Amino acid sequence: MTFLLNCLKGILIGSGAILPGISSGVLCIIFGIYEKLLDSIIHFFKDIKKNIKFLLPIVIGVAIGVLIFSNFLNYFFINFPIQTKSIFIGLILGSIPSLIKESNKKTEFKPIYLFYTLFAFFFGVFLVILENYIPNSETNSTFSFLYLAISGFIMSVGIVVPGISSTVILMLMGVYNTYLSSISTLYFPVLIPMGIGLILGCLIFMKLTDFLLNNFYEKTFYSIIGFSLGSILVLMPNISFGLTSIIFLLCILLGFLLFSLFRKE
Repeated sequence: MTFLLNCLKGILIGSGAILPGISSGVLCIIFGIYEKLLDSIIHFFKDIKKNIKFLLPIVIGVAIGVLIFSNFLNYFFINFPIQTKSIFIGLILGSIPSLIKESNKKTEFKPIYLFYTLFAFFFGVFLVILENYIPNSETNSTFSFLYLAISGFIMSVGIVVPGISSTVILMLMGVYNTYLSSISTLYFPVLIPMGIGLILGCLIFMKLTDFLLNNFYEKTFYSIIGFSLGSILVLMPNISFGLTSIIFLLCILLGFLLFSLFRKE
């Protein structure tokens, strides 16, 4: 059961990672695997059997999500935006009490921590709002191996850091459409260099995040809360009073219930 549940988490993380406004890091936090995922990858060789058991279903799920289910999730975002976005909002809201509890498990709350939350909140909102003003057309569809590797490396920030969308990074680099097209067609001349850069970047930024959690635990976690809250404003659908508002609230409740399911190990 745990294998299947982690595989499902991986599918949602993989499929959601390439959608505008969705952060892989926030999804990992929602599903309660962010810290454990960092620890399993960074300290992989300390307990290979245990880490493989944890990582394997997630890796399988991410691969399935990116290659197969991303189009399905994109379909729901386009055709059922209120329901889909509301469920994600419910998932994020459901995770906030757990994050606050996790943030205060080592020391007592200090008002200064709210500064980190507010800074991360506004920074995360700014980045995804910026995404809406970046032209999504690419004048050059041919990129060098090095440029694609650098794009993958910088993209890893959006994979590791909660609340920062990878899509805004790829759009700024001018390779978002090329990246999506290459995934759908399995075009390896693009996927291989981006994959190399992505793996190297993830390892470096995971180590940096692990350092921050070990040395500035409360500040880092309250920043993560800020990024997560910023994702809610980005996902907020256009609703009006009446039936749509009822659907909105019911789907948020459903997101809360799904959060309880995902948090079970």
